[in-house]
Amino acid sequence: MKLTVRDLAHCRAGDKGHAVNISVIAYDSAGYDRLARELTEERVMAAFTALADGPVTRYDLPKVKAFNFVIEHLRGGGVTATAALDIHGKSLSSLMLTIALPGNEPS
Repeated sequence: MKLTVRDLAHCRAGDKGHAVNISVIAYDSAGYDRLARELTEERVMAAFTALADGPVTRYDLPKVKAFNFVIEHLRGGGVTATAALDIHGKSLSSLMLTIALPGNEPS
């Protein structure tokens, strides 16, 4: 079984102009610790490379066991410029949840 972000956390997302803001909230401390090690800016950028030029910035929020990722330069623009079906970027959190992490089983 391949471990994904979905096994350790849930997400929320929204557009910020030509960027998207995705929060990754761990279910517990063990999940937060594993995500802190493995859900890097580079790994997130690799998952979003078809949709954005980056960069990706990760903000750690250990008191709430969460991370905030800002992914910049979305192709097609943000809510005021895009013709995309999901103009607010809410479905992008689903893409974040599918990111595979090293290892075979949830911690």
